[in-house]
Amino acid sequence: MRLIELRLKNLNSLKGEWHIDFSDPAFLNEGIFAITGQTGAGKTTILDAICLALYSQTPRLGDITGSTNEIMTQGTGECSAEVIIEIDSKRYQCYWYQHRAHKKAKGNLLPIKHEISEVQTGKILEEKKSKTSAYIQNLIGMDFNQFTRSIMLAQGSFAAFLKSDIGDRARF
Repeated sequence: MRLIELRLKNLNSLKGEWHIDFSDPAFLNEGIFAITGQTGAGKTTILDAICLALYSQTPRLGDITGSTNEIMTQGTGECSAEVIIEIDSKRYQCYWYQHRAHKKAKGNLLPIKHEISEVQTGKILEEKKSKTSAYIQNLIGMDFNQFTRSIMLAQGSFAAFLKSDIGDRARF
C-alpha cells in the first residue's frame, strides 16, 4: 500500500481544510520524511486522519461513533478525513465524514459516513460503517492494530520504543 493523497477538515487543532499530496516529488525522491512541529501543531492529527479514513478509528480515541466525537475541532459543525491509497497500481479512495445537525457547532451529532471506492471508476465498494473496516482489512491485509504498529508509532509508543530493550522492540 502506498499513500497518494490525504485531505482532512476540522480535526483536532487542524481547523479548516488541509491537503497533503504524497505523490509530490519532495516525498517520492526522499523515501522517508518526518512530521515535526511544536506540541499541539497537529502532527498526530495527520496520522489520526489516515487511520480515520481507513478504519473509522484513531490510536488516541479509538472508534469514533455517532454519539461521541472528540476529534471534531471545537466550534465547528463538521469534520472529514479522506485518503487515496494505491495497491498493485489500483487506486482507492477511503472517505470518512461526520457532521452535526445543520452543520452547527452545538447541533446533535448525526451518523457517520464511511465509504471505500475505486478512484478510476468512482464505484463504491463498501459504504456501511459496520463493514468498511473489514473491507479495508481485506484490501490492505492488516487490521487496525497491525496497521498502526507497522506504519506508525504514536508519540507515547515511540518514546517507549526508544527506551525498550532491543529484544522487546519487536512488539512495537
